Amino acid sequence: MSRLVVISNRVAVPKARGVAGAQGGLSGALNAALKRNRGIWFGWSGEEAEEFTGDLHIQRHDDVTTATIDLATQDVEEYYNGYANSTLWPLFHYRIDLTEYEREFGVGYERVNENFAKSVVPLIDQDDMVWVHDYHLIPLGERLRSKGVKNRIGFFLHTPWPPTRLLVSLPFHERLVESMLHYDLIGFQCNEWLESFLHYCAKEMGAEVNEKTGQVTLNGRTSIAKAYPIGIDYDHFMSKGETGKARQAQQRLLASTRHRIAMIGVDRLDYSKGLPERIDGIGRFFDTYPDRVRELIYIQIAPPSREDIGSYQQIRSLLEQKTGQINGERSEVDIVPIRYVNKGQSQEELFGFYRASKIGLVTPLRDGMNLVAKEYVAAQDPEDPGVLILSRFAGAAQQLQDALLVNPHSPDDVAHNIRIALDMPLEERKARWQKMIKTVREDNVLRWTEHFTEDLAEIREKAE
Repeated sequence: MSRLVVISNRVAVPKARGVAGAQGGLSGALNAALKRNRGIWFGWSGEEAEEFTGDLHIQRHDDVTTATIDLATQDVEEYYNGYANSTLWPLFHYRIDLTEYEREFGVGYERVNENFAKSVVPLIDQDDMVWVHDYHLIPLGERLRSKGVKNRIGFFLHTPWPPTRLLVSLPFHERLVESMLHYDLIGFQCNEWLESFLHYCAKEMGAEVNEKTGQVTLNGRTSIAKAYPIGIDYDHFMSKGETGKARQAQQRLLASTRHRIAMIGVDRLDYSKGLPERIDGIGRFFDTYPDRVRELIYIQIAPPSREDIGSYQQIRSLLEQKTGQINGERSEVDIVPIRYVNKGQSQEELFGFYRASKIGLVTPLRDGMNLVAKEYVAAQDPEDPGVLILSRFAGAAQQLQDALLVNPHSPDDVAHNIRIALDMPLEERKARWQKMIKTVREDNVLRWTEHFTEDLAEIREKAE
């Protein structure tokens, strides 16, 4: 079996920026893949230096080798805070109003991708499979090829891919996509993002596109683009539910709600998650059904992210304002309708909180997949499962069709579906849950990894 080399912006090692309070997601998925494939994980350490040196920091932890580099402060500002998170992230989530186009950001993005390539090439053996992740590193495949890397190289995008009419607003968009086509295999979370990519390649690049096979040919090079819906590490997550910490968290929440129904949301503090819009929907529910205020408590867990970026500071301020307004209007001596928790929780605690909550509210404005929705389904009691309310604009909605699918922009739609969830009979809850848990259990992260790496190996063998 070929060794797997994973390359991503961040690496889950101690002190890595943004890893400590993470709610699962990419870190858990990649660790599971690496353990099965004798892997090495390369990326940024999360640390900053005055200038870039390229020095490698190598560690081995839990059967996974990690190799990290420090970035210069200028790199962090231009590549990470700049092009990745102030340009590509909002654009890929359809927020063209928040997208910043600065020439220095693009220069920094290309420079860091070049430095990544220089640093990782010595770690790549001849038979390794290389798997590059996410929007931070779109040009990396081209940079590796320019340095003579002939290995199988795949790329997976964890965010949405925007429609062509939005992507063309990006300066040098053609160059970005052309560099992407140096990968052998390009993966997306769902068919909608895949179709948008293929449409762009045909319309804007003039590439030869086979929509049935996902084959894209441009300038004599051929890539395959496919959808690979990511899942959770199901067995690992379920084992967390067997712990005393999970049971304690469940009991803590149940005891604190005093027989009221708990509804939960767990999201990074990010404008793509639709948190202010969600609070508006909850407020609309309380306004429409004032007699039911005493029935429901909403718990929002929202760990902070990217606090150096102004738009994230604004979203936190707005969320706190809206939450405080509803609590000020609706609270009584013994009732606070919304509990806002601005810090991360362990997977054990989250499992317990999910199990104790009869409604899961997952309403991003746009999301590549959303693993919280799948974790919520996995954590439910089969004999008395809760109801998942899910945005129709999350990638997970294509798989979890038996959730209550809502338009997160409509407070009325959110409020209406909260009422439906509260009143849903046990038999209907069971029927919906049984269909969803089958997908969550079977389409797990191990299957996701196997499908992608098997396809990557097969594509390269055919080409040879």
